[in-house]
Amino acid sequence: MPQTPVPVPLPGHLTRGDGHFLLRADTPVDAPEACGPEVAWLRGALGAATGCRLPEGAGHGPDGTGGIAVRLDDALGGEEYRLDVRPMGVVVAGGDRAGVFRAFQTLRQLMDPAVFRRAPVRQGPWAVPAVSVRDRPRFTWRGVLLDVVRHFMPKADVLRFLDLMAVHHLNVLHLHLTDDQGWRVEVPGRPRLTEVGAWRTESMVGTRHTPRHDGRPHGGYYTRDDLREIVAYAEARHITVVPEVDLPGHAQAVLAAYPELAAGPAPDGVRTGWGISDAVLAATDEVLAFCREVLDEICAVFPSRYVCVGGDEVPRGPWRADPASIARARELGLPDTDGLQRWFTAQLADMLAAHGRVVFGWDEILEDGAPDGALIGGWRGDHGVRAAAQRGFDVVASPDTSVYLDYRQAEGPDEPLPVGTLVTTETVHAFDPVPADLTADEARHVLGGQAALWAENLDSVRAVDYAAFPRLCALAEALWTEGPRDTAEFVARLARDHLPRLDALGVEYRPPGGPHPWQTRPDAPGFPRERADREAELARMTERLRENRPRKADS
Repeated sequence: MPQTPVPVPLPGHLTRGDGHFLLRADTPVDAPEACGPEVAWLRGALGAATGCRLPEGAGHGPDGTGGIAVRLDDALGGEEYRLDVRPMGVVVAGGDRAGVFRAFQTLRQLMDPAVFRRAPVRQGPWAVPAVSVRDRPRFTWRGVLLDVVRHFMPKADVLRFLDLMAVHHLNVLHLHLTDDQGWRVEVPGRPRLTEVGAWRTESMVGTRHTPRHDGRPHGGYYTRDDLREIVAYAEARHITVVPEVDLPGHAQAVLAAYPELAAGPAPDGVRTGWGISDAVLAATDEVLAFCREVLDEICAVFPSRYVCVGGDEVPRGPWRADPASIARARELGLPDTDGLQRWFTAQLADMLAAHGRVVFGWDEILEDGAPDGALIGGWRGDHGVRAAAQRGFDVVASPDTSVYLDYRQAEGPDEPLPVGTLVTTETVHAFDPVPADLTADEARHVLGGQAALWAENLDSVRAVDYAAFPRLCALAEALWTEGPRDTAEFVARLARDHLPRLDALGVEYRPPGGPHPWQTRPDAPGFPRERADREAELARMTERLRENRPRKADS
């Protein structure tokens, strides 16, 4: 009997049976009305490559004999599912619609990789090996941050990326929409954000350590309807889009468009280089009104419970010399203007709370006391994750040395733009969002984890593919699957079963043996780091986080 292909991520429990179910053009699907969107997705996903119409209707027996029977089962949890494939039929049970959708993804992975193509390359019938799967996710937050600022990603490519996330049971797209190098979202009444802030005159080539520029204008933005389409497309795949608009730092694009909002002198245009700008919003009522307009629009477009406002790497120097910010600090009774970051975050949290939303900020916001109920993104090693969980804040783990997918994948000289520490597929597969020294109560605050695709050096969808895959496959398994992981088995299964699926999907992943010649970047030198060096730097960066341990701050 042929070897049963094993899905990625690995199901929690998979038992192989005997024989195969043959999927044919007229195989019926019997599903509750509530699962209509999921069945429509299945028809579209399989029909293009197989010609299977999967008409509505019961099979020849009450258990789905001769067809695919879909059920919702209240005894199962969120995203949990059962999948039973037998020669006489297929039975799918989901704890909710998301569970049914995850089961359909697993069903597709059990078939020939050709089913992932967009048009037929061979004739059916299509065999599905007999298996019994019992599966549920370990974490509720299984995400990816996609930076569309440093290099703009057209809408069609974002939709494609959502499809690739769905294949891997990932369920949160953290969409990084604003930064020093560009502003990517329309805001009514603030047209200069996209007329000016969405465009820069050129971009840096390679890293900021060897400064060169390409002399080519770059930019782009999403209309309100573009973003609503992205949100709806994601929702149909049971993915939540969490927007990020950076306030009050990472704001050079804002201040190029509206210089009157700056603390101190306004910058001269949108930032063309990488790294962190010294530009920061002033602590004025005018700035608060601007922030409210932006967040009102974000909440109108994105239904996500969480909205990320950044809060990281905020330059405080301009506040110290800005009369309006100095006056605000005195009015608030702050000892100095450094306390304005905590005040800013609290104001933004209140604005979001008025819409029933929760503020999400990077772990820097813990240093002076984060607003009550804030969600924390822990990125500086596991220091931020540990501090947030120990202080009673929910947290999403995204440590750079484990899951930053713009970091280099190998030591070889051909690795394109080797920046950061070494983050291999094996590194990502070993990632655990929960620090080992947390108590059980503290560990419950870790909602899950997410990778990051920062795009300074990812200037095309081909570059994103190379950086993301197959490491994103490893992340999917690390966040979905309970229990111990066999990384060697995963790497073998990846090569045997899953890379052919990525080939069929047209993903230009990094080959196991190293990059193809056209994937190298000899024109752009990198800046590799050793892990021990980076970890020592992170320890220095988080001294205040570890020394100052205030409880949750009032907002």
